[in-house]
Amino acid sequence: MIFPARAFSTAVATLLVVPITTVAAAPQAAADAGSATHAAASARRLLAHLKVARPLPLRGYSHRRFLPRWAHHKGTCDAREMVLARQGRGVRRDAHCRPVKGTWHSPYDGRVLRSVKQVDVDHLVPLAYAWRSGAAKWSQARRRAFANDLTRPELVVVSHKVNMAKGGQGPQSWRPPRRSHWCRYASAWIAVKHHHRLSVTRKERTALLNMLRTCRR
Repeated sequence: MIFPARAFSTAVATLLVVPITTVAAAPQAAADAGSATHAAASARRLLAHLKVARPLPLRGYSHRRFLPRWAHHKGTCDAREMVLARQGRGVRRDAHCRPVKGTWHSPYDGRVLRSVKQVDVDHLVPLAYAWRSGAAKWSQARRRAFANDLTRPELVVVSHKVNMAKGGQGPQSWRPPRRSHWCRYASAWIAVKHHHRLSVTRKERTALLNMLRTCRR
């Protein structure tokens, strides 16, 4: 069959576009998979350096021994207010730095939160859990620095509902409802514990390794 010149050009262009799009998508998918695999490998290396020990008793623990109040980091803004500002979208604050409007995504359960009343700032490694992992032996100043840590992934904006469900539990007894977040959750948990030199229990270590297996999927 003989194609008119214009029709032939269109047909050739169509044939060329499809392979290029397919080829471009393949490296991106491979890059994402490679990044997840690398993150899991890094987390496993850090986990291998954590001391495995039995949990210390909760005796003597008090929330106030970590957080008598949120520490101020910038002007009138405290750590909680700064976390809410940086992890939200379209956040508006009043003269005292308190967020009054914004939108937040809760990574644990995938909820989109459009009211400050719906959000909590979660300590990824709960304060009571940190106490039993070695923080009981820390100074008050070191515990306060841990509770207000803006550098490590210790402070996370989540829904109030999922935060209440988590409570002071570790990964051996509680995991985010969103399975797709397990890789990041386990990696962040390990990073926090590694930096602050906190121990892990055998069951906790096993649970973290199981969660890291989702990084490849």
